[in-house]
This record gives sequence, structure tokens and C-alpha cells, in this order.
Amino acid sequence: MPDLPTPQDATEAALFAECWDAVLSYADLCTVGPESAGHLASEAFAAGLREAREAGTGPGAARRPARLPRIPLLLVAVRTTAAAWEESGRGDGLDPDLRLWLNSEHAARYTGPPLGRPVALRGLRDMQEPDAALLWLTEVEALPPHVVARTLGLDPATVSDEVAQVRGLFRDRCRRNHLDTPMDARCRSYARLLDAVHRSPAADFPGDLSRHLATCVPCAEAAACLRPHGGGLPAALAGGVLGWGGLAYLERRRRAAEARLAAHPGADPDAPARPGAHKARMVRGALLVTAVLVSALALAVSMTQGGSSAGTGAADGDLSARRPVTDPGFSLPVTAATRPASKTPKPSASPSPRADRATRDPDPEPQGTPSTTARPGTPRPSTAEPPSCTAVYDVVNEWTDGFQAIVTVTTDRALDDWRVAWSFRDGQRVGQMWDAEYAQNGPRVTATAADYNKSVAAGGKLTFGFLGSWRGANSPAYDLTLDGRTCALKTG
Repeated sequence: MPDLPTPQDATEAALFAECWDAVLSYADLCTVGPESAGHLASEAFAAGLREAREAGTGPGAARRPARLPRIPLLLVAVRTTAAAWEESGRGDGLDPDLRLWLNSEHAARYTGPPLGRPVALRGLRDMQEPDAALLWLTEVEALPPHVVARTLGLDPATVSDEVAQVRGLFRDRCRRNHLDTPMDARCRSYARLLDAVHRSPAADFPGDLSRHLATCVPCAEAAACLRPHGGGLPAALAGGVLGWGGLAYLERRRRAAEARLAAHPGADPDAPARPGAHKARMVRGALLVTAVLVSALALAVSMTQGGSSAGTGAADGDLSARRPVTDPGFSLPVTAATRPASKTPKPSASPSPRADRATRDPDPEPQGTPSTTARPGTPRPSTAEPPSCTAVYDVVNEWTDGFQAIVTVTTDRALDDWRVAWSFRDGQRVGQMWDAEYAQNGPRVTATAADYNKSVAAGGKLTFGFLGSWRGANSPAYDLTLDGRTCALKTG
């Protein structure tokens, strides 16, 4: 798999984090398996970023010529890279239907004369990039308003009004482009009628116009764009920009957005915690740890006073003979103090590898449980102090033998460098990682900071993602640590 380009600054790193998931999702549609999808996504992302740099239109540029916003720009790069694969004899890794499309007249519309390209593609390109990005994130990526506002730096209270405005702008651009399109006399006769009908939602739709739209693809595409409140705008955008696989990509992005909302119902998953909430959790955790240690000490003292020969026969320097019954290297999870331990071993995964993630066991085995069945080489977390970080392990995409995950860690202290580690239960393997370097030793994975994201402010977040493979089951990661300190872990 080709190496992904190294971001030149924090802005390009943010670009990668924002767009990679979308690029990989479309690449997976265009290919026959996860390995080919990873290759295609990597090549396309590198080509798109390289083109932007060479043109002087990178993410940090002050002024840019009219072009597509970030995500659709890179998605077009996926399609262009797939076409290059087909031309160079590497098409065996592509979806057979895509290969047929690439060799048809439909694909020629997206690379031919500009005035012959889909109206939605031209209309989106003609808009100011911030407006086009707002429209794409809302209509195609199906992101909630508060996420769109945070991504684009907008006021959440006014983002809905701005979306309504950019829909109107998009309609005007599409109307102008449709009238400028070279067309035959029949289509020309319907062009102004189409515009007039769609200016008024209550206007009657003539029967002859309806019949014409059923047989003319360019006019039908324009009709969907000229009526942005009719429900066809997302499909018009996705189909007009991507061409092949537009509707399938749209459905994937909607399912991904719904899954995120289901994982965090009624709340913004990235919203800052309530003031004092984390401090309260730290106090409760400290009290629990203190109680456990006191109980362990009392038990050890009582057994020592009971005449145990081990207490008198040990030399002063023999630490193993004087170790208390409760191993200080073993950490009790929070739930152990509030419920009895189960005598029945808990299965590590659901029977069906494709089962919905919500039906899997939401309460994995306690971390570091001293059992003879524990996997060899699994480190035991330390409880010398309460967690000073929180982490979210989110599987954002999963297919037959692979998956994509994003790890986000929020730290309470400032970092000059960082190291995040976790363990897998089901033999998963990391194949590629971005925004971090990685090493894997058995079930344990360690991710270290890249050169450009080592510093993290107190209360700040560090984020990286990776592609992995799995067989049989894909249980969430556990025992996640930041610089050796246990983090409070949430899985999505």
C-alpha cells in the first residue's frame, strides 16, 4: 500500500482527519475488497493533496480559484484514480460495474467539455467554497447542524438559516448553467418552462414536461437541482459530482450519520464535558481506590498476625515473601465494588461477526482480571491514580474482513509527546494508521505521535485513525492507556 502524504501543517492534518473516512468509503464502493480499497483511497488522497499543493490552492492558501470543496474534490480524485487503474491494466481490483461505466459514454460526461458536464457539478463548483462545503456536508454527508457548524466555524444558532440561503444560491447557479448548456431545440423549449415551474412549489407540472424528463437525463438532473426542497437535492449532488456509485455513497453516509447519532442519542458526542463533571469523577475514583487499598491492607495485616510462617521466615530484602495477598499490580475496575463478580466466563464476542454492534456485550470483561485464562502478554493497567484522560474508540466502518476505527483521547494535562496503547480481544491486526506511527505486539497496539501533532494542550484532544483486519469477531478495544496511564474508555 502506498504511503500517505505527510501533512505539512496542522491544517492539512485536520483535512486528513475530516476527509479520509469519506474517501475510504467511496473507494470501498469502487473496488472488490478492503485491500484494493485501501490502495485506491491512499493513491487518490495523495494525488488530490499533491495537486492542491502544486496549484498553490492547498488548505492554507489565502485565496483560491473556484473549485470543489474538500470532500467532493477528493472523491473525484478517487474516480479519476480508478480510471487510471483501468487504463493501465490494473482494473481487476475495481468493481465490475464501475469498469463498465468507465468504458461507457456516461463517464465521458465528467471528463469532456465543461459545458457538457452535469449541472450539479458545475453549480457546486461555481459557488464560493465555504458555501459549497456547507451544502455538501448538510445534504450529502448528512451531518447534524451542530457538527456542520463546528466543522466550518459557524454559529450553531444560525447554521439552519445559512443552509437555506446556500440552497437558493445553488439553485441560481444551476439554473444559469442549465440555460448555458448546449442543447437541442426540444430541450431548449422546456428549459424556461422547467425554471418557471420550479420557482413556485404550487405550480402545476405539465404532462408533456413530465414525459420529457422521464427520457432526458440532463434535463432530469437540472430539475432535481432547481427544486432543492423537493427531496432530490442530495441525490442530485452525489450523482452529479461522483457519477458512478453516487446513490450508494449517499446511502452509506446517511447510515454512518445515523449510527453516530444512535451511539450518542440526544447529545453532541464531541461537546465539552460539563464543568466539574470530570473532577467529580476523579474524586469518586480516588475514594474507590482508597477503599480497595485499605481493605487489602487490613486483610494482609490480619493474615500476618494469624501466625503465617511466611511473615516470619522471610528476610528483610525478600519482597516476594512479604507481598500482601492482594497483588498491588492488579487493578480493580470501578464496577467490581458495586456488584459481585460473575462466576460464568463472559463470551468475548457475539456469535455472528456481522451482528449489529449495539447487540454486542456492552460491558466487556474487567481489565487485568487475574485469571489463568488471561491472554499471554496482556499488560495490567495501573491504578496509582485516577484516570487523567478519556478516550473514545469508534469503529466508523466495517466490512467482511476489515474495519476502520478512529481513536480520540482527551487529556487533562498538557503533552509534549504522547503514546497511546490498547489491546484487542479477537486477534485483530492493524494494517495502516494515519496521524500516528504504530507497532503491534500480539494483541497490544501502541500508537505514537507524528512529528506535527506531538503537542496537545491541557483539555485538548488528539485523534488518529487506522485500518484493521478481523476474523470471526471484532470486539472493541480495551485497556487503553495514554503514556502508560489508564484512560476512561468509551466505545462507539
